[in-house]
Amino acid sequence: WADPITGSFEDHRFLAIDHRRFGPLPRSWAQYKGLYQYQGKTIISYTVDNAAILELFGLEGSGEVPIFTRTMNISPSSHPLKMRVAPEKIAVTVIGDKVNLKKSDGFWIMEIPKSKKISVKLLMSKSSQDDLNQSTKTSSSIIDLNDYTKGGAPRFPDTLITTIAEGKKDMPFQVDVLNLPFQSPWKNQFRLSGIDFLADKDKGIICSTDGDVWLVQGFLSSTGKLIWKRIAAGLFQPLGVRVVKEEIFITCRDQLVKLHDLNGDEEIDFFQSFNSDHQVTNHFHEFAMGLQTDAEGNFYYAKSARHARRALVPQHGTLLKVSKDGLKTEIIATGFRAANGVCINPDGSFIVTDQEGHWTPMNRINWVTKGGFYGNMFRYNPPPDSTDEGMLPPIAWVEKHIDQSPSELLWVNSNKWGPLNGSLLNFSYGYGKVFIVPFEKIGTIRQGGVFELPMPRFQTGIMRGRFNDADGQLYACGLSAWGSSQSNLGGLYRIKYNGQKAIIPIGIKARKNGIEIKFSHELEVNDADKTSSYKIQTWDLLRSRKYGSAHHNEKNLQVTEASLSEDKQTIFLTIPDIKPTWVMEISFEYTRPDGEKTKGLIQNTIYQLGKETK
Repeated sequence: WADPITGSFEDHRFLAIDHRRFGPLPRSWAQYKGLYQYQGKTIISYTVDNAAILELFGLEGSGEVPIFTRTMNISPSSHPLKMRVAPEKIAVTVIGDKVNLKKSDGFWIMEIPKSKKISVKLLMSKSSQDDLNQSTKTSSSIIDLNDYTKGGAPRFPDTLITTIAEGKKDMPFQVDVLNLPFQSPWKNQFRLSGIDFLADKDKGIICSTDGDVWLVQGFLSSTGKLIWKRIAAGLFQPLGVRVVKEEIFITCRDQLVKLHDLNGDEEIDFFQSFNSDHQVTNHFHEFAMGLQTDAEGNFYYAKSARHARRALVPQHGTLLKVSKDGLKTEIIATGFRAANGVCINPDGSFIVTDQEGHWTPMNRINWVTKGGFYGNMFRYNPPPDSTDEGMLPPIAWVEKHIDQSPSELLWVNSNKWGPLNGSLLNFSYGYGKVFIVPFEKIGTIRQGGVFELPMPRFQTGIMRGRFNDADGQLYACGLSAWGSSQSNLGGLYRIKYNGQKAIIPIGIKARKNGIEIKFSHELEVNDADKTSSYKIQTWDLLRSRKYGSAHHNEKNLQVTEASLSEDKQTIFLTIPDIKPTWVMEISFEYTRPDGEKTKGLIQNTIYQLGKETK
């Protein structure tokens, strides 16, 4: 379609570094609105100028020379419109008498007058022009496409039932496996990439990276069964879902999609392109990850950068904000390599993880503020300062033997989780784990670490999680697709805190004379106050354009005193040689009263040392 104001076909979209153009046309020129699905037909909805257009593709004829058809219902426009149909060597004809079809500059051009409602059907073929003209006599009549925009019969009428396998109840955390319908009639892979709940908390919406969206019921049921209904399919790599006032939004690689059930049969009839500002190149690595909303209703997702290559477009390696009306996209922060999801903090800031790679010497957990740069010099228009001082540091650097690939973080907001309520969790895509992230703030700097929660390793990488307000428990889903050590394609889990006492660090503070660690419960062990119970190592990393980093400046630090608080929940380790460090590992081994040994490992980062503890 030509620019309705100038009549020119010249492409003025954003010009990338490789001199290709990306992103959508200006909305005043043309805008993609979405797709209607109706009983095997797909209707495209878009605008040119202020004309609303519905379009249906089709095939007619038989034999070796089929006829390709385009049926269009076009509402009145403020300007005359032009559409470039096909190269002039292709035979083209039109059914409908209100348009003009002509050849110009090597192409067939269809001219449409302004201020008229028009329905036309274009026919295109490699046959001769005379043969195509003759075919108009037998071609089907022009269809009113509005009849297909109200919802049709379900495409996926079958509902599938699975069971819930309850986990062990004699552990601090009970992990229930919510089995997936792997033997579905559509042979879905169920690489689950997002979860959120409806107002009826027994029901949730789950998306998969293979393009499906499911309505799942039974999260709160006592039957131990889940009912799965496939409500949508064919989306472009969904990696996040958010339910806002019963409206379903999905993050896809090409757009933020709003799903509409037009006839109340619990199946999606209209895939609204709520926002299509995505600058999508053909690089495999530029995932659009996660979906969250703030208090005002704005949306947030993270877009990964190209792997080992310079960014082509400004959106590569960024945290993006989409206005609540879908009309505006804003870059919030830059410098990410493979940012897997978004967490919105109570203060309105964000947490975004990143993965080891070029300019990223190890995995990062980033506390993100607007305008921040987070280290990847392969970003679009990188800053002049490539030193460590030119970037904002993460809360913690996470070594790959702890987590190969961190995904999304989540705040615990459930009283059912006892002393862990209000804590910060981090999911592991790489190893199928869940970590707690204790941290502190000294001045403007946040620093902390990770500790693996005592629960069995999941059989798939964990990507996303939501707490269910009704039962107060955590529901997590995941997949295995890119570089995970876990074997299952996908999984869905309910994680319950059983109320048992556990040795979980929920707070960590670095002081000029040592480290203070606060635990979730009193330490019912015999040797928490013995220095022999602790081993501490530190090392630095080297950030460069090379992939990852070796350990530098490795040291073993001596603990000269271990002081246990009166409530037995806090331990202070006196460490005379403590200094700021990229990575610190605190290993502990305690003996319970029954003689059983228990081990733990905290990995943390220190930028500043707080006041000395007396």
